[in-house]
Amino acid sequence: MERIIALVFFSIAAEGDLHRHIFIRKPMNWNEAQAYCRQNYTELSFFNSQRDIDKLRNDVGGSIFHGWIGLQQDPTNSSAWMWSGGGHATYENWLQGQPSNFLDDKVNIRPDGKWNDRIGTHTLNFYCLDVAVVKKMSWEDALSHCREKQTDLANQPSQADLLLAQMKIKHITERLWIGLRFLGDRWLWVNGDPLEREAWSQEGGEDHQCPIRKRCGALNKEGLWENWDCQDQLNFICI
Repeated sequence: MERIIALVFFSIAAEGDLHRHIFIRKPMNWNEAQAYCRQNYTELSFFNSQRDIDKLRNDVGGSIFHGWIGLQQDPTNSSAWMWSGGGHATYENWLQGQPSNFLDDKVNIRPDGKWNDRIGTHTLNFYCLDVAVVKKMSWEDALSHCREKQTDLANQPSQADLLLAQMKIKHITERLWIGLRFLGDRWLWVNGDPLEREAWSQEGGEDHQCPIRKRCGALNKEGLWENWDCQDQLNFICI
């Protein structure tokens, strides 16, 4: 059986690192790579900033190799690109002249960190993202824990973060804290982004509209929001 090699540099991805990128040296087409990442880790790697690309470089020992990432063309809009974990790309790092949009519907990253669109049936090595679910804490402690790691609780507008969390919790926990808090007379994302959409679970009725005690938000395994007492102990993911 041909061996699959995952390059993980533990001297750099130190203990306590809450998510890391892993280089899989096993050429596959994009769909096969996505399935492999979802089965063995969390998802094909995605990026919301240059800092995320810098982290990829650090996680794999300082050198980026050609490989699939989790970006694909929106099947309903050829000029839009979306992450395999969900949500459209709000940060882009295309090579000059890319994307060419000529039958190329998937994306690989290059050694310089730039992106190139490519036909998804090609076989390439690829990058998986492995996200750690952290032990149960209160909402405030969870937020502090993430920010000490220079990350944050999952929040909008990056739908990719929420859907990534949703996939991870399907197997190990019923719900996760997210960066949603009721302050004053409204629900807000703690990173300052406006609440552009709502996805409240119907199980709690209208309790979220003017909560007395349950003023912190969680994401359940159906991808819906729930309001909980901020002192309750829930798992969480730092993004």
